[in-house]
Amino acid sequence: VTLMTIEGDAASILSAERVALNFAGRLCGIATMTAAFVAQTRGTATRITCTRKTTPGLRLAEKQAVLHGGGFNHRFSLSDAILIKDNHIAAAGGIRPVLQAVKEGASHMVRVEIEVDTLDQLAEVLDEGGADVVLLDNMDTDHLRQAVERAGGRVVLEASGTMTLPRIAEVAATGVDYISSGALTHSAGTLDLGLDF
Repeated sequence: VTLMTIEGDAASILSAERVALNFAGRLCGIATMTAAFVAQTRGTATRITCTRKTTPGLRLAEKQAVLHGGGFNHRFSLSDAILIKDNHIAAAGGIRPVLQAVKEGASHMVRVEIEVDTLDQLAEVLDEGGADVVLLDNMDTDHLRQAVERAGGRVVLEASGTMTLPRIAEVAATGVDYISSGALTHSAGTLDLGLDF
């Protein structure tokens, strides 16, 4: 299979060969892994998304590779949306205080996502309001299913943490809206590409 055809000075092409093949192989590996994850969600409405766990300097290219594999992008940077993580919750003194602070300080145009790792935390988020998306972190499949039932469509649900290929189909079957996986960009293999004149 021919991935691309290039033209130019032979010496220039040969001097850039290895770097170009490494770069293209990396991006093809990400797209291929993403396509495998996406295939496991067929028949569901669940979407596969990557994270910000990308190679320094290559985020835009790696996230584009995820799109080519049929996945979706999460945030590109901290300015894209507010993501309240466990450390933010701890520093603020709990879920209610952190959500209240966000409600008071954030623009109504900014999307807010909060990470929870228990069903009790999910209930607290749903009671307090103020979150558009709830990231269900490291929950087993049964807890994910219960989270979908409890949320009842009031918020977007994203399953994350230990999202490996063998697990994707069963997680998608729970009804979560998104499955995010850092593995798409930090653990994808590199396709073995070659250059022929």
